[in-house]
Amino acid sequence: MSEGITRGGLRPRFWETVPMDRLSKPEWEALCDGCGKCCLNKLEDEDTGEVALTRLACRLLDDESCLCSQYPIRHQFVPECVVLTPKTLRDNLYWLPQTCAYRLVVEGRPLYPWHPLLSGDPETVHAAGVSVRGLTIPEFEVGEDDWEDHIIEEPT
Repeated sequence: MSEGITRGGLRPRFWETVPMDRLSKPEWEALCDGCGKCCLNKLEDEDTGEVALTRLACRLLDDESCLCSQYPIRHQFVPECVVLTPKTLRDNLYWLPQTCAYRLVVEGRPLYPWHPLLSGDPETVHAAGVSVRGLTIPEFEVGEDDWEDHIIEEPT
């Protein structure tokens, strides 16, 4: 094993020292805190560009784990699902949750103490109350004309 690489392919505190375009695939994926907020449907005001979060979840979101139930093959089911990469990240910051580690790193801000990379426990994001666990309604249960009735404030 190379010096500085831990088990699982993660370098210590890599998010503070490694440019986003130099992260390994395991490091990139580990930045996701598992809150599920990016999988909530959003409404964007055409005039202002303001993005509102709804409690309506993508049909692939597992409400208990707050993870995509079909992550590796999600585009077979949801072709419009946005793929975040170091190249696409800056163009997508406007809709990412305020607590999102990808957003925080790009903006030069620290991760929150509940982030699994700091806590060592994927449950801390849920215990901190910043995930969508128990908050969502499947998108197919509500007609698009009624989505505005389900706008929520971001859990932070």
